[in-house]
Amino acid sequence: MKNFIRPLAAALILCSALSLVPTGASSVSAAQSLSVEQRIQKLHDLLNEQWEYVLSTNPEYASILGDKRWNDKISDISFEAVQKNLAKTRDFLARFEAVDAAGFPEQEALNKTLMVRGLKEQLEDARFKNWEMPVNQMGGLHIDTPQLASILQFTTVKDYDDYITRLKQLPLLFGQATVNMRSGMASGLMPPRFLLEKVVSQTENIAGQEPEKSPFGQPLANFPKEVPAAEQERIRREMITAIRDSVLPAYVKFAKFLKDEYMPKGRTEPGVWSLPDGATRYTAAAKSSTTTDLTPEQIHQIGIREVAELEKQMLVIANKRGFKDLKTFNAAVEKNPDLRPRSREHILDIYRQHTDAMRKELPKLFGRLPKADLVVMKVEEFRENEVSGASYIPGAPDGSRPGRIMVNTANHGQVKTISMESTAYHEGLPGHHMQISIQQELPTLPTFRQQGGYTVFIEGWGLYSERLGKEIGFYKDPYSDYGRLQDEMLRAIRLVVDTGLHYKKWTREQVVQFFRDHSAIDEIEIQRETDRYIVWPGQALAYKIGQLKIIELRERAKKELGNKFDIRQFHDEVLGAGALPLEVLEARINGWIGRVKGAK
Repeated sequence: MKNFIRPLAAALILCSALSLVPTGASSVSAAQSLSVEQRIQKLHDLLNEQWEYVLSTNPEYASILGDKRWNDKISDISFEAVQKNLAKTRDFLARFEAVDAAGFPEQEALNKTLMVRGLKEQLEDARFKNWEMPVNQMGGLHIDTPQLASILQFTTVKDYDDYITRLKQLPLLFGQATVNMRSGMASGLMPPRFLLEKVVSQTENIAGQEPEKSPFGQPLANFPKEVPAAEQERIRREMITAIRDSVLPAYVKFAKFLKDEYMPKGRTEPGVWSLPDGATRYTAAAKSSTTTDLTPEQIHQIGIREVAELEKQMLVIANKRGFKDLKTFNAAVEKNPDLRPRSREHILDIYRQHTDAMRKELPKLFGRLPKADLVVMKVEEFRENEVSGASYIPGAPDGSRPGRIMVNTANHGQVKTISMESTAYHEGLPGHHMQISIQQELPTLPTFRQQGGYTVFIEGWGLYSERLGKEIGFYKDPYSDYGRLQDEMLRAIRLVVDTGLHYKKWTREQVVQFFRDHSAIDEIEIQRETDRYIVWPGQALAYKIGQLKIIELRERAKKELGNKFDIRQFHDEVLGAGALPLEVLEARINGWIGRVKGAK
């Protein structure tokens, strides 16, 4: 799985922008009296005000970004807070719409356009009340909040004290989530029961741990030298007390609610079509994920076409290895012990090897390179049973925390190595780390664009970047090249099975069988992938749709520019304005093509 990891605070941030009601009020006459420079400054001030509001109402997210001003606070996710944020965001939308962008430079006008677009999309999605269905086996407070300890930087006594203060507030957060979930039960907004069983197990697992050995106690493992020994002892005592008396009892209570009250009412059908407004809900999810107006049926057919094309390419490799068909080749790959990692550490070594090799070749593909560092780390054990093979966590904008490829090293004897090279390129370089770090480092972008983006661009770039390794001579092992194609096949299959589940009303068994019929993906990954699509409807559509658009734009540029085409300039242009909706990216590349053609 190559998903760009959603930050811990993503679910909490949602509450600050759940329901936005646009108003038509605007001070047109006042705006027209201002100069272009004055109106640009007005937009900048408003962007800064809105971003400050996002951080102040989502303190965990602020902490992840390295802003420590609210380090001792937690988000308020109560229904009352949702209503309060609704009023505030309604006001922001009206004020952004009132900004007259006439005469603005392209990127300044785009700042307004993208902000208004995002607010309107949040308005449309608010009708689905997703805050009433906030947990699943992939995410939620029960497994998101423990990750905070491994993401944050602990360098001062205050960092530890703020964290302890936060721990003491977690019972309130779980209580608010429980109230929201009870409302969801009444509204018929429920995850599938069989997946809620996994949520119960995850919660009970943490609830039963010793305070210091729990993920919440991780900051106690290594104190920086700046923290005096006497303070270390006090911090250790107070943190263990907070985990024992506040955090773990909250988990015990939440686990009981899940097991006795919530899980028994989980829905029986896997598809989102079975929820209230299910068809509309999925169409909206597909539109949001792809930034296109492609219908679920159109996306399904694109997937069928791409699966067939990739099978042809995979068969070429199989034939060269002496196999007449994919079925027999896949069986041989499955039985080959040389294609299995020897240990957890061996998996990490493979990722580091490919990341280091790609880093040296980047100047062949890019003019602009990221400054941020990148490290490879293993996924925390408390969540490794349900997450993908690898994912990416962006670094802190100030450079205090490097970007991370989080690698799942569990069940190493049940997975193959053949797709680890392509995954390293996807999650790290030249994939997510490259794109997101450059975005964070672009000085002309406002913060909401440096830190935000569109899944179709982010994941489309990640998938596109896997091919770049092939172009500069990597995938020397034919099995790794086969793994590259298999990874691309995974994304093509996603188009078929995601729409199958949520639009065509496929069963879970149909999805699993389609995987088995058209790939050699490890069985454990097939099961995880299938359950992922069930709880994240539409998200998996972004990868292939985004990749296809980037490839289309590249081929257009090569055709129109001829010997003026420079792959480094093309990539710099794609990444030079941050993550964009596909139609905005297309307009940007078309403009670049025109400028290059016109240059002497």
